[in-house]
Amino acid sequence: MMKQVLKQTVLLLLCLACLLYSLPAQAATLEEKVLQIIRDNPEVIIESVQAYQLQQQQLVQKRRQAFVEELKTNPKAVIGSSPTTGATELKTVLVEFSDFQCPFCSQAQKTLKPLIAKYQDEVTLVYKHFPLISIHPQAMPAAKAAWAAHQQGKFWEYHDALFSQQDKLGEEFYLELAQTLNLDLEQFNRDRNSNAADTAIQQDLQIAAILELSGTPSFLIQSDNFSGAVQLSAIEKVLAQ
Repeated sequence: MMKQVLKQTVLLLLCLACLLYSLPAQAATLEEKVLQIIRDNPEVIIESVQAYQLQQQQLVQKRRQAFVEELKTNPKAVIGSSPTTGATELKTVLVEFSDFQCPFCSQAQKTLKPLIAKYQDEVTLVYKHFPLISIHPQAMPAAKAAWAAHQQGKFWEYHDALFSQQDKLGEEFYLELAQTLNLDLEQFNRDRNSNAADTAIQQDLQIAAILELSGTPSFLIQSDNFSGAVQLSAIEKVLAQ
């Protein structure tokens, strides 16, 4: 009971501190009171932070559960216009959030590609764009180029080439690759620079933000035996059940 009172007191004082922020004398006095309470009862702050973290974790878990539930009940809505490969019948759906400049994503393809080939009649792989633009300057341009290739039915060929030649990412390579795949260059350039490309990629980024995915590659799976976030190393175990 006492701890609850202390928590409420700290919160009340913090609220008052915000209200009195424009009054220097009162704010200084109130600040001392708040600091003294924290010094005398540090466990209250720790418990409050822990409670907040737990609450956030539960919220993220609920969001992921809702995503996976929709993936189960209405997979076509979740997939939308995203590229897919593998089984045409949506038995087990594996959603990958990936970044074309991420070295871990490139490494993951060495495991993921043969895995999907092995379970090609059971698993549908869905690609969602998750370019980490703060650390990978070519992630967004590569995503837009791949999106443009998708408009001409060559996403997976373009996808494979981007990951297998990751050291070449750049404008010259995007055009060279489009020519190699016999894409209509005029349409390719128009598509990758369009608002539609921006919108599609931003939609994927919004999903990643809602799910609070921390990095790439990230995977979520929906099958009869398992639903939710899964590590690449555990995917085959799930599929083999």
